[in-house]
Amino acid sequence: MKRKKIKNNFNTNQRSFFFEDYLSTNQKFKKEKNSTINEDRVYILFFSFFSLILIFSLKIVFISFQNFNLKESKNYKYNFNPIRNDIVDRNGVLLSRNITAYHAAVKPSFIKDKKKFLVKVKLALPETDSDNLIKNLNQKKYFYLKKRLNETEKEKLWKLGEKGIIFEPFQTRVYPHSNLYSHIIGQTDYDNFGISGVENYYDNFLRDKNKFNKPLQLSLDTNIQYLIKSELEASLKIFEAAGAASLLMNANNGEVLSLVSLPDFNINKRRDLNDKALMNKITKGVFELGSIFKTFTVALALEEGIVDTETIIENITRNMKCSIHKISDIKQFPESMSVEDILIQSSNIGTVKIAKRIGEEKFKKFLKQLNLFKSPKFELDEIGSPIPFNWNKCKLETVSFGHGITTTPLQATAAYATLINGGKLISPTLEKDKNNNLRLKRIISEETSLKIKNILRKVVTDEKGTASLADIYGYNVSGKTGTSQYYDDKNKNINSFISFFTVSDKKYVLLVMLDDPKVAKNLIYNYRGLKIKGTRNEAGWNAVYSSGKIIEKIGPILAINNKEVLNHHVVKKTN
Repeated sequence: MKRKKIKNNFNTNQRSFFFEDYLSTNQKFKKEKNSTINEDRVYILFFSFFSLILIFSLKIVFISFQNFNLKESKNYKYNFNPIRNDIVDRNGVLLSRNITAYHAAVKPSFIKDKKKFLVKVKLALPETDSDNLIKNLNQKKYFYLKKRLNETEKEKLWKLGEKGIIFEPFQTRVYPHSNLYSHIIGQTDYDNFGISGVENYYDNFLRDKNKFNKPLQLSLDTNIQYLIKSELEASLKIFEAAGAASLLMNANNGEVLSLVSLPDFNINKRRDLNDKALMNKITKGVFELGSIFKTFTVALALEEGIVDTETIIENITRNMKCSIHKISDIKQFPESMSVEDILIQSSNIGTVKIAKRIGEEKFKKFLKQLNLFKSPKFELDEIGSPIPFNWNKCKLETVSFGHGITTTPLQATAAYATLINGGKLISPTLEKDKNNNLRLKRIISEETSLKIKNILRKVVTDEKGTASLADIYGYNVSGKTGTSQYYDDKNKNINSFISFFTVSDKKYVLLVMLDDPKVAKNLIYNYRGLKIKGTRNEAGWNAVYSSGKIIEKIGPILAINNKEVLNHHVVKKTN
C-alpha cells in the first residue's frame, strides 16, 4: 500500500509569525524612544530661556535700584590715577594739575583714500608738512601725526571721521593761570618730572603717591598776584621800562604772598628760554640796589650805640675823596644833619661818615648776619649768587650807601623784614605755614627796630623825604628808595623801593623794582596835593609811584583775608 505524499502548504517566501512580531515590536520601541528624546530637548530649551530671562530681569532690577550718575559716566575718561600731585595757593586755588591729553597717531592701512586724507589733515592742521605726511603714509605702518594736541586740534581731527587717526591718551601738566606764575611754578618735562621752579624743587613730594590726599599748598595769593602784576604792567608802559619785578612778604614769618617778574611767559607752552629778559629778577637777578643799603648802616650804628637818631653828623660836603676815588651826592645837603635826616633825605656823604664810626669788621659781620653775602635759601633752584668782592680801600665807604655790593631783591626784602619786625631774622619761604613754629634768631633789638620804622615812616611823610608818592591813607606806609646803575652797564638804571605797611596788625614788606625806566613826561603826579608833571627819573618818581598804586589795590584784600582768618580762629577756639 503506497503512502501518499503530503504537500507542504507553507510558502517558503512567507515570513514566520515570530519574525513579523519582532519587527513590529522593535519599530514601536523606536517610536517611543524618539518621543522621549524630543520631550527632553523641549524641557532643556525651555529651562535655558527661562534662566536667561530670569538673569536679565534680575540685572534690570539691580540697576534700577542703583544711584546711577549719568554725568560721571559721560566723563569716565577723566577718572584716572594722576602720577603727580596738585599745587594750590594759600586759599586752595588750583595752580597746577595733571590731566588726560592726546597724541594723534596714524595707521595708514585704515585709510582708503590717501589724497583725500591729506587734504583733510591740511585743513585741520595747516602747519602739517605735506611731503613728510605722504612719505609716512606710504612707508610706515604707524606714525605720529602730532604730539600733545590741544583741545581745539583734537576736536578738528576727531570731526574728520577718519578711522586711520588714533588718539593716544597720556598725562600732562596744565597751569590754569598761564603767565601769572611763570617764574614760580615752573614746568615738567614730557615724562612728568619737574625741570624748573616749584615743580622741580618739590619733585619728589609731588610724585609721592602716598601724599596725594593733600596737595602742595603754597603761601601765594592768586588775587594779590594778579593785582600786583596788573599794576606792574601798567608801570612798564608809563615809564617805558625794560622790565619790572615785585615781591610781597609777610614780615613776621617770611611767607611770600606774591612774586612777579616781567616780562613773563606762558608755562603751558614748553620751549627753551634763552632770553635773559625772561629771568626771574627777584631770585636770580643780582643787582646793586643803591640807597636801600643806607638803612642797614644806620640800623647797625643805632644798635651799637654809636649814634642815636638825633645825633648830629657834621661837615657833610657835596663831594669827598676816598683814596683815588670820588664820592658825591646828587645835590648839596646841609653841612650838619641828624642821623635821622641823613636817612630821610638819603645823603651818601652823611652815610659814609656814619659807616666810618662803625668800622669795617662790625659792618661786615652785620651784613653777614643778614645773609647778604651768599645765595639765599629758597624753594626754587633759580637762585642768584651775590658777586664776591674784596674789602680793599674805600669798600666800607661805598658799601655803606649801596655801591659796589650786589645782592638779589629776595635777600634785600628779607633783610628789611628783619629790621622792621622787631629784629628777628627772616627766612623767606613759598610754603604756607612752614615757618610758623621756627625759633627766630634776633639780629637787632626791638628798640632799634622801632627807631628804624619811625625813620622810614618819615621817608614817606616828611616833606624832604624821597617817597611821598607812597603815602596811601590808612596803611602807614614806610620805606626807602634806591636808585643805582647796572653793575655791568652804567648807562642803565635800576630803580627800587622797599616799603612796609600794616594791615589788621599784620606787617608786610613790598619791594618794587623797575628795570631802566624813563621819565614819564605825560604823567601828572599828585604830589602833596599839587599836580606836577613828570620830569625826573629817580626811584621816588617811578618805583615809589608804582608801590603806592599796588598798596592801594591790595590793601583791602589783605584786610578781608586777615579778618576771615581771625574769625576762623575765634570760632575754632570758642567751639
